[in-house]
Amino acid sequence: MITVCLYNSVSDYWQLLKPRVMSLVVFTGLCGMLTAPGTIHPIIGFSAILSLAIGAGAAGCLNMWWEKDSDALMKRTKNRPLPAGRIDPDTALAFGMIMACGSVLTMMVAVNLVAATLLAFTIFYYVVFYTALLKSRTPQNIVIGGAAGALPPVIGWAAITGTAPIEAWTLFLIIFLWTPAHFWALSLQCSDDYKSAEIPMLPCVKGINATKKQIFIYTILTVASSYLPYYFHIAHTLYLGIASALGLGFIGIAIAVCYFDKNPLSLFSYSIFYLFFLFLALVI
Repeated sequence: MITVCLYNSVSDYWQLLKPRVMSLVVFTGLCGMLTAPGTIHPIIGFSAILSLAIGAGAAGCLNMWWEKDSDALMKRTKNRPLPAGRIDPDTALAFGMIMACGSVLTMMVAVNLVAATLLAFTIFYYVVFYTALLKSRTPQNIVIGGAAGALPPVIGWAAITGTAPIEAWTLFLIIFLWTPAHFWALSLQCSDDYKSAEIPMLPCVKGINATKKQIFIYTILTVASSYLPYYFHIAHTLYLGIASALGLGFIGIAIAVCYFDKNPLSLFSYSIFYLFFLFLALVI
């Protein structure tokens, strides 16, 4: 019985970190490190990735703490540890704050000030600007808030070079433009949940057809931005071919969802596949 309770407790704290989101953050941050010119000591590189992972987990935890009441109103999120009552809100807040401060301090001491500053800004932007200020006030919450999820490759690049040049921001732009199509595809499927929680996601405010139009526009912009790394000479011909193939698939599924009523979760799932293999191709 003690073992089961301990497992449940660890599992609940792990859920607070939003591990699926954290894994994508770590991956794109690592890709930023591997794409940047220069080298880094393996221990310092590990410290950078660990700090990024903990910082992303802290942001997820603080996001769940802030949204515990609205999460309780949605079928998709009502069984999360906080709305389900398995973790005390004050404990979750302390857990998130300690991780946030620890991740930034570790990045500053072990890596460099530029990467630490970018990490601190990312956490603040996601928790305060997006979660607390934007998400409940504007249907453009995902567009504006997407900047937080797009910063990890810039942080990874800064960990190697101590700078954040335009080449790093091309990677930011890809993720920034990818985010609306990715999340609005999910919101089409979960629009009733968002209505219940009174969160003004685009399908709830502008309707399904307007959302699909925006999804298609952002899909096209994402695919177009994927060619920027080649233009700035941080990717080669192999990347160009893979980006083109992935982009055609992305556009094809977007057309099926937006104009032929295919299940929007197919676009949501493919968008994750698209971003993963696009950045993998960039590293290769």
